[in-house]
Amino acid sequence: MNRPTDKARLLLQIRQEGVTDLRILAAFESVPRHMFVPEMFFEHACDDTSLPIPCGQTISQPSLVAVMTSALDVGDRMKVLEIGTGSGYQTAILAYLCRRVYTIERHRLLSLEANRRFHELGIHNISTSVNDGYQGWPAQAPFQRILVTAAAPEPPPTLLKQLANDGIMVIPIGPADKKQTLYRLRREGESFREDRLIDVRFVPLVEGDISET
Repeated sequence: MNRPTDKARLLLQIRQEGVTDLRILAAFESVPRHMFVPEMFFEHACDDTSLPIPCGQTISQPSLVAVMTSALDVGDRMKVLEIGTGSGYQTAILAYLCRRVYTIERHRLLSLEANRRFHELGIHNISTSVNDGYQGWPAQAPFQRILVTAAAPEPPPTLLKQLANDGIMVIPIGPADKKQTLYRLRREGESFREDRLIDVRFVPLVEGDISET
């Protein structure tokens, strides 16, 4: 769908953001972003920009997906929890890098469409759920890594409890209508070491009932 020069330009942009891990670059090379955006935006799939998807959500710009993935420091034997499946693009990148991804989405439509894309691409190490992301996935906890792709006022305590010792959570923190900050939290026993990363802008993490649309 996209020319090789488009993908090369995208990978160069990711490198310019300081992401040089060959495993991450290979994941971006392998996962076709155009399959995760609405058809009307196919020609922009390799642009380093966020794009709208159904249910009032967005697919993040690839360089931000790369920075968040790099901050998560995913190993190939790890179990990862993702809060906010969205179109499934970030999920597919994670699946390339770890043993299994458990991903939660509150919009049933988005979850179903993402699951269809995973099957079309032959990605079989992803488990999906339509649920309240604030509750995490207790039946599969603990997780070595947790990635939250929506902004919360503070890290949800339930998710912190599901993070393994020495595990890492990457999450945007801040109000829904203002600038937010991407944090990396590393669990050290019952405490957490915080690293401020970059300023970001994400849709809010919604607590409560799921959406059938």
